[in-house]
This record gives sequence, structure tokens and C-alpha cells, in this order.
Amino acid sequence: RPMALSVLAALCSTAWLPAVQLPHARAASPYRPAPAHAPLPVVMMAKKAKKGKGGGGGGGGGTAAAEVDEAPAASGGAAEVDLDVVVSDAEERMKKSLSSVQEQLATLRVGRATPDMLDRVLVDYYDTPTPLKQLASVTCPTATQLVVDVYDKSALGDVEKGLMASDIGMTPSNDGSVIRLNVPQLTKDRRVELAKTAKGIGEGGKTALRNVRRDAIDKIKKAVKAAGLSEDASKDKEGAVDKKLKKYEGSLDEAVSAREKEITTL
Repeated sequence: RPMALSVLAALCSTAWLPAVQLPHARAASPYRPAPAHAPLPVVMMAKKAKKGKGGGGGGGGGTAAAEVDEAPAASGGAAEVDLDVVVSDAEERMKKSLSSVQEQLATLRVGRATPDMLDRVLVDYYDTPTPLKQLASVTCPTATQLVVDVYDKSALGDVEKGLMASDIGMTPSNDGSVIRLNVPQLTKDRRVELAKTAKGIGEGGKTALRNVRRDAIDKIKKAVKAAGLSEDASKDKEGAVDKKLKKYEGSLDEAVSAREKEITTL
């Protein structure tokens, strides 16, 4: 039996030999199965394209070469668009950072009643933590009082508990219809502390803005290097990001200064 297997293997090898040695006879050989895929024509087309580009070959080669030549130009255009997207994305992130700082500054109690004081209050409404501003309207009938008018009167108790559990430093008074809060006057020491807090919020905002700028510059440099663009393209976009940074840092400084003035004014 081993000898029979050896003979059979030799016969099979002999049957395949013409297909291996004679490439032009592959299609006519009944012993060679058709390939599952045909990468060869694709490779040959690519070679023809390169040949046409180098030696000015036939019409087909010239067309393929033209298509290859156009590819880098399309890639360069995509890179330009990406750089613009990086700049616009950086501006959007800076805008969000500025808004966050403004919201934090608004929650600082300065001795005068403002509805923003209750923006951070959460209420356990049907076992779901819900912002107070979604459940009630907040008004200031006087400079030292807040009135909370709850839309769903059955939730008055829940809102009262939420106010008491918060860090606003005011005791709610529930009369069964609305909830009132009296804003106590700030001492001088407390005003100094709040002014420092406002400054700290501003510094945190500036750090966030500079982090956005750093990330954007890194993305621009990598995109320019990957696309093989000139340094001028990188400098132009970096300059655009720096202008955005300067703009939003100025707006942030103005917001912090205005809040510090409100806090320290008796």
C-alpha cells in the first residue's frame, strides 16, 4: 500500500507539472481549478499604469497614470478641510469652556437674590434626580428673597427637601403654595472668600482653554506632516487657533472681573 500511494502521488504531480511550467496553458488545463479571486489583473493594471507614466505608454496606461497623479491632489484637499475642522472644533470647545465658567460664577451667592442661585439644586422627583429649574419657576420679588413656584404642587415637599439638602445656605419656607427663601447678607470675610473662589474658577477656565489650544496645535502639526504640506499652512492655522484663544481668554477675564466686583460691592 505505501508503494501504491507513492505511485499515485507521482502521477498527480506529473499531471500538474504542465500547468506549473507553462503559464499559457493554465486556462486550458482541466486539472487546474479556477482561482477563487483574481488579484493578478489588478496588479498588472497597476504595473501598466506605472509603466505608462514613466515611458509614455499606450492610451490605457496614460489614463491610469493620470488617475494615479490626481490622487495626491485629492488627498491634499482633504487635509486642508481637516485643518479647518480642527480650528472650528477648537473654537466650539473654547466656547463651551467659557459657558461653563459663566455658569459656575452665577451660582456664587453675592448677597442679592438671583434665580441662578438655584441652578445646581437637584430634586428627587419620582425617584429621579431632576434639576429644580425643570420643576419650578424661580423669581426675585425683592433683592433679598427668592420665590419657588412648583408646577406640580404635589411635589412641593420633594422640592423643599431638595433645597434643604443642597449647599445654597438658605432655609426654605413652604406655605403650601410656593416656597420662599431669604438671602442673608454676606459678611466682609465671606465676600473675600467668594472673590477668591471666583478667581479660582477663572483660572480653571483658562487652563481648560489652553488645553484646547494645545490639543488643536498638536492635531494641526500631525495633519500637516501626514499630508506633506508646507510649514506656512501649519503656521496659518496655528495662528487662527491662537486668535481664538486670545478672544475667549478676554471674555473669561471680563466675566470673572464683573463677578468679583458684584461680590465685593456692599
